[in-house]
Amino acid sequence: MLVFRSHEEVPPSFGPSAVTIGNFDGVHGGHREIMRRVVALGRERGLTPTVLTFDPHPARVLAPERAPKLIMTIGQRLRAMEAEGIEAVLILPFSLEFARLSPAEFAARILQDSLHAQCVLVGEDFRFGYKQAGNIDTLREWFEVRPVTAVERRGERISSSAIRRLLSEGAVSRACRMLGAPFALEGQVVKGQGIGSKQTVPTLNLAPENEVLPKTGVYVTRTRDLGSSRTWPSVTNVGYRPTFDGDGLTVETFLLEPVEGETPARIEVQFLKFIREERKFEDAAALRARILKDAAFAARLHRRL
Repeated sequence: MLVFRSHEEVPPSFGPSAVTIGNFDGVHGGHREIMRRVVALGRERGLTPTVLTFDPHPARVLAPERAPKLIMTIGQRLRAMEAEGIEAVLILPFSLEFARLSPAEFAARILQDSLHAQCVLVGEDFRFGYKQAGNIDTLREWFEVRPVTAVERRGERISSSAIRRLLSEGAVSRACRMLGAPFALEGQVVKGQGIGSKQTVPTLNLAPENEVLPKTGVYVTRTRDLGSSRTWPSVTNVGYRPTFDGDGLTVETFLLEPVEGETPARIEVQFLKFIREERKFEDAAALRARILKDAAFAARLHRRL
């Protein structure tokens, strides 16, 4: 998949393309449906299926006090887009200068001159350009436009804000259904305080790069080595280690199968099901016994998956 970090990076020979535009935070089920349509249209018409997105999120520049925390890192979003068949992504650096582009300037400079767009797929309420003056009808002056209706699941509209709410409640299973894939944290494995390996169970300690974290508690998870194809069933605690009077949030993962070879340097932890609230135990032995009970529950669930 081609990734361009500015419209100047797009070669003159690029395209023609079918383009969808948005922030795509979480790359949830609604986003995936749009991307599948872009891919299908590209195959039908001989167009390059393309995503146009922004970094940072426009709200970080225009209204930072209202800017949402992001569900996915840029890397996660790109991998999800590629998995849906997207062949090119333009990540536009969003700035106050860029925000001042009129709808006509945006359409001409970015969509027409850089991406050579022939067809644009966007939500029915899509707005763009200075003071959001442009809409679908504006786009139709330059391109074939195919509006896409919002996707619902069990009567609820799929949205990034709904997914953030579910994660804050610990409802990771429902969030997974909206996302169309497990919610996941990724980052470096960092050195812990050594308490687990000595008193409870050994864990991989993740320094998450994601902005959105699930509610504190214990979860059934799946852990993937980002440096290889290795995966492990796991159980993960997100919390403050109250049994040991911890003073900072940690994400600690206990692998249910042994690590063969080197310990991974970077991991992705996929959250599948909430098990229980984090709580303080009377001592390390009581905590270890509960972790092993959680691990047995997680192992049974993984066998069914």
